[in-house]
Amino acid sequence: MPWLTILWLLPAVGSVAVLAIPSTRPDVAKWLGLAVSVVVFAVSLGLAIGFDPDGARYQFVEDHSWIPAFGTRYALGLDGIGLVLVLLTAVLLPLLILAGWHDADHAGSLDHAAGRRQKGPHTYLALTLAVEAMVLMSFVALDILLFYIFFEAMLIPMYFLIGGFGAGAGRAAAAVKFLLYNLFGGLIMLAAVIGLYVVTARSGLGSDGGGTFDLRTVVDAVSSGQLDAGGGLLKLLFLGFMFAFAVKAPLWPFHSWLPDAAVAATPSSAVLMMAVVDKVGTFAMLRYCLQLFPDAARYFAPLIAALAVIGIVYGAILAIGQTDVMRLIAYTSISHFGFIILGVFALTTQGQTGATLYMVNHGISTAALFLIAGFLVSRRGSRLIADYGGVQKIAPILAGTFLVAGLATLSMPGLSPFISEFLVLIGTFTRYPVAAVVATSALVLSAIYVLWLYQRMMGGPARQVEGPGAATRSMRDLHGRELVVVTPLIALLLVFGVYPKPLLDLIDPAVSHTMSTIHEPDPRPSVSVSTDQVPTDRMPTDRMPTEGVPK
Repeated sequence: MPWLTILWLLPAVGSVAVLAIPSTRPDVAKWLGLAVSVVVFAVSLGLAIGFDPDGARYQFVEDHSWIPAFGTRYALGLDGIGLVLVLLTAVLLPLLILAGWHDADHAGSLDHAAGRRQKGPHTYLALTLAVEAMVLMSFVALDILLFYIFFEAMLIPMYFLIGGFGAGAGRAAAAVKFLLYNLFGGLIMLAAVIGLYVVTARSGLGSDGGGTFDLRTVVDAVSSGQLDAGGGLLKLLFLGFMFAFAVKAPLWPFHSWLPDAAVAATPSSAVLMMAVVDKVGTFAMLRYCLQLFPDAARYFAPLIAALAVIGIVYGAILAIGQTDVMRLIAYTSISHFGFIILGVFALTTQGQTGATLYMVNHGISTAALFLIAGFLVSRRGSRLIADYGGVQKIAPILAGTFLVAGLATLSMPGLSPFISEFLVLIGTFTRYPVAAVVATSALVLSAIYVLWLYQRMMGGPARQVEGPGAATRSMRDLHGRELVVVTPLIALLLVFGVYPKPLLDLIDPAVSHTMSTIHEPDPRPSVSVSTDQVPTDRMPTDRMPTEGVPK
């Protein structure tokens, strides 16, 4: 059974099916989109149950000839890193569809300038499912060209979700900025993909002696030294791949498109972008940058680690100064992506395990915080922090879940992001101690922006502010559909905060495979201990002093 093909085809076919429903039946389109996303989750859960962490590196492999002239194959496979990100995507999509249940209704899709309805639930859901299909394909593709096609194609539906269904006058500009940044990165990567193909053709790696895009073949050739290319060329190719992934992630200083896009999009679309789509960039750093160009990765690792640390501190500082709650959360994501990238390029087992786990935990915590903030904004009609106050007195469930999600964002012990951030810092310290120490300062900064945000919005007296929305003191608490969205996210933050073993059991073998592929051992601390500093009752007998000691 081609389970991986079924996995990504289900949302793709569902996207078309939703569009085929008559425009007079928006409820049918919504329920169909939700049902498709639930079935995708069921398939991903089946894959997780059938996956053997101690088995072959890539499982559920499908391999068929696609474009023989270019050595391109329809090759799919799943490892532990890809599996946890597939599960993250499949878990979040039903919740995002529920959270955005009314995003494309009359209020959300009315063009106020033209005074007429221009979009509907059908298009919104079709675009969301299309993004899911392309992201899932990116996580399971084992052909470099196949990955690239879907890596770039997912930008189109995401562009329309931001520009077509977002809020505010700047949504079109934000959508264009998102598209141009990522397309430019993709064009640089395309040149690198072509260059890599030329290198494989010169090395005769294809089945007919030509080139190939098969990831496994190229990685094996790199590991065995069969790739006919100089170190300078491979460094250029690495930079081509890395640039595209750094824009997608995003890594400072290629981040400026993210805050604008996150604020302009609906909360559900913003979470889809930050928690799902952007993870393709960090995932690809592990799968492609490190494995295809291990020597170049080691060469540029100190520079990338430095940029990641700058992003960590920069994002946290700018988050403190924000007056817009949605923009504040967007800047926290820039800081968190810095932690993920730092863990990847620490080139240690702990760092990469923590980075992969951080991808999952960041997706859950960001989804919880951004969606709860979206529910809050929908009640008041304002994104300004100063327009709120006293919410905890009249909407305690909303305030309580906001607090838990906020504490997860600052990596509070007992919540899932703490484990991943701790692993990243430990793994980084063994390789780059200064970078780890500087990155640790973000823990203090994150406490400032989260706790201060909660104090201003949820504490104090209820504010009575004139405006389009209701006053804070008449705000209703989370209920019904909103609780169905928030409860699983809070539960996952708590469960994985105290018991991350199910995820780590999937991640650890895949990270070990990656480390063995790039031939990078973990650094071992060397500490010289003088024998006269060791208590004699703990000193090995063969090193015990003999002279001057009474019998």
